[in-house]
Amino acid sequence: MIILENFKMPNVDLEAVMRYLTETGKRTHQLWMDDETLAFVARGREYRSEFHINASYEIQYSLKGAQDLMYRTPEGEVKVAHMPEGSVFYQPPFLPHSPRFAPDSFQFIIERVRKPGEIDKFHWFCPNCDNFIHEETFYVDDYRKDPVSRAYDNYFNSLEFRTCKKCGTVAPGRD
Repeated sequence: MIILENFKMPNVDLEAVMRYLTETGKRTHQLWMDDETLAFVARGREYRSEFHINASYEIQYSLKGAQDLMYRTPEGEVKVAHMPEGSVFYQPPFLPHSPRFAPDSFQFIIERVRKPGEIDKFHWFCPNCDNFIHEETFYVDDYRKDPVSRAYDNYFNSLEFRTCKKCGTVAPGRD
C-alpha cells in the first residue's frame, strides 16, 4: 500500500519553464527529484561535443523543436537518432550519447536517480581522427549543480585536454 501522507504531486507548467529558461539564458531546470526519479527540462544543446555515459535510463520527450541524439555503438561507430518535435525516445543505460538541439528547442527528460557510487562520465573524441582525447567524471546527486556545464568548463579551460595525442588536432574551445 502506498501512503500519500505529505506527498505533493508535481504539476508543472512546461510552457512557463521554457519561458524561464529562455529569459534567464539557463540551460536546465530541475522539475523534481525523489528517491528514484529525476526530471528536468533542457534548452539547447548545440554546443555539445562529448558523449555522456551514465548508469540510468533516460526518457526524452521533444517539447519544442527537434533533437539529433548522437550515440556510439559498442563498436565505437557514431550514429544519429533524429527526434522530431512531439516524439519520445527511450535511451538504455550506459549508452554513450550526445544530445544536440538548437537554443530554441526544449527536451523534457526523466532519469533514474544515481545510486551511491554510480559515476557519470563525459568523453570527448578528436574531431579529426576520432581518437579518445579526454574524460570528465562526476557523481550526479542533484541536477541543479549542472554537472554538464562543470564538465565542459574543465574541458574548455584546458588546451591539454582538447589536444589529440594521436594526430595533434586541437578540438575547438568556447566560441
